[in-house]
Amino acid sequence: MSFFSPFTHGFLRVATATPRCHIADPARNATETLALAHDADKAHVDLVVFPELGLTAYTNDDLFLQEALHTAAEDALRNVVETSVDLHPVLVVGMPKIIQGQLFNLAIVVHRGRILGAVPKLFLPTYREFYEKRQFSSADSLTVTETLLAGQTVPVGLDLLFEAHDLAGFVLSLEICEDVWAPIPPSAVTALGGATVIANLSASNVVIGKSDYRHALCRVHSARTMAAYLYSAAGRGESSTDLSWDGHAMIYENGHLLAESERFSTDPQLAVADVDLDLLSLERARHNTFADNAARHQDEIAALRRIGFTLGRTAAPLTPLHRPISRYPFIPDDRDKRDALCFEAYNIQVYGLRTRLEATGIKKVIIGVSGGLDSTQALIVAARAFDQLGLPRKNILAYTLPAFATSDRTKSNAWALMQALKVSAAEIDMEPSAMQTLKDIGHPFADGQPLYDVTFENVQAGARTALLFRLANKEGGLVLGTGDLSELALGWSTYGVGDHMSHYNVNGSVAKTLIQHLIRWVVARNEFGDDASTVLQSIVDTEISPELVPGDESGGAGPAQRTEDFVGPYALQDFNLFYTTRYGLKPSKVAYLCHHAWGPESGEGAYSLAEIKQWARVFLKRFFQTSQFKRSAVPNGPKVASGGSLSPRGDWRAPSDSGADLWLAELDRNVPDA
Repeated sequence: MSFFSPFTHGFLRVATATPRCHIADPARNATETLALAHDADKAHVDLVVFPELGLTAYTNDDLFLQEALHTAAEDALRNVVETSVDLHPVLVVGMPKIIQGQLFNLAIVVHRGRILGAVPKLFLPTYREFYEKRQFSSADSLTVTETLLAGQTVPVGLDLLFEAHDLAGFVLSLEICEDVWAPIPPSAVTALGGATVIANLSASNVVIGKSDYRHALCRVHSARTMAAYLYSAAGRGESSTDLSWDGHAMIYENGHLLAESERFSTDPQLAVADVDLDLLSLERARHNTFADNAARHQDEIAALRRIGFTLGRTAAPLTPLHRPISRYPFIPDDRDKRDALCFEAYNIQVYGLRTRLEATGIKKVIIGVSGGLDSTQALIVAARAFDQLGLPRKNILAYTLPAFATSDRTKSNAWALMQALKVSAAEIDMEPSAMQTLKDIGHPFADGQPLYDVTFENVQAGARTALLFRLANKEGGLVLGTGDLSELALGWSTYGVGDHMSHYNVNGSVAKTLIQHLIRWVVARNEFGDDASTVLQSIVDTEISPELVPGDESGGAGPAQRTEDFVGPYALQDFNLFYTTRYGLKPSKVAYLCHHAWGPESGEGAYSLAEIKQWARVFLKRFFQTSQFKRSAVPNGPKVASGGSLSPRGDWRAPSDSGADLWLAELDRNVPDA
């Protein structure tokens, strides 16, 4: 199985089909259906869902009670079944069927010449423009468990699950149009019973605003059931006697839109997406409420019939991944959504700090300002919190603490920001106290030897934080932490009385890449005035460095230490962090997704697979083996992003003495070097 194929990594390729419809003409509808089925086969699709009553059309009204139509529908189904022998995808089609003197609206599952089963519609709308009870009976009135379709005796009922024996996690259930509009849809039980993919065959005429409501239904229901939800509605060709049709089809996964058809298209459409079966399984395992809910419906679940079949994939073709993968998973690609997220994240931080100050009665904050991203974000959060509390910004005691490697740019930015925000600003030279510590412990640097080891670095970091705590004692203030989520994940902090510790840390669950966007968002809104915006932009544009090791005498450009040379590009490491902690995906799959988002074919700023693998190894080693003890002792701070906290009191609990060998071996075994 090739690393470069999505089918190697637990993806199911699904499609919603919107064919051209012909009223009361099953033969032509079968032809239209099979044309899209052939297209899906060529696209390596595993499952295709067609609209409600697609083999006859939905708008037949009393023509549904004509025998000729039923005979033609059976012939059309037989054509679909016979042709499916040479097609890979599972096909889900709709047609009417008389069973023991009652007419039912059926969704029928066809695969490789076999009808796996049929599911009748439960809720029949008979209000406003709908009049379905005039012709059809509800699934509740079905009295048999099998029926004859196209010469095959097949299971029929609401209680059917279709489970692939050869693809773990692919369990399909069906419902029809109105069923999902009900307060408790049939798929609520089938999802609790194991269905990971729910198909809805719909007709759904269009009126103003209905598209938004469909989106809301599918998005929320897919999130609530932690499933993929495929919705395919009728389009061109349905009767326009009193209605119009937009051919709206959607594919949602756990609340996220993966693909959508073009509404009001004049051409047949196939919307294709790759559903992550592993992700859905892990989400259900993580959320114990799902299993608890299933336990309350165990009798209904036990009654479900499971229809097994073999999907029959014969290879893992080298086909592109059909799903949106953002380079920055902590940040939406859509500008409006990104702005909304920044508004929420910023205000979560502000309200967290505001609440802590109100609860403790503390009216002063002490913060070290380096001129870097993290302390900048913490400082502007503090400024806004003090504004809301009606406290003077002069109560924010901000200190720039230069040492052996502080650059002129960061120091000047720190001063410019403190002055623009009108906080109490001061500078304390850390070289004397750091040098005294180096002398006390007998470090060679104190004797003039240029030894820039971890001791040299941490003496500076520790001296800064120790000083801030003593200032807090003196001033009766709260030390505001600045370390972010990315640094916490990578262990890029000095433990204990270093930048690891504070009284309260507003950045502790905010990824580095998100902090950059938060500052840009503040600049775009000019939250603190022109002077502040100018320096904030300069800070965002400054290369990230801990500034603990002096540069050489040649005056080379940029800092002597570049953080990303040690821990890797934050863009890649935040990507690894998100998929490792939010979903628990294995390293090779995370690498595959990262290659899709950041690989050579992804555009500007791309990384080779070798680079992606190299930095993934760094992430796994630092995250799983060397840094957990720091995360087990983090200060309080607000959770900002979903799944974005590494606090032991929040999203992440892990042993401090685990190793990384398991994850490294899985990565090396399954990811090629190039």
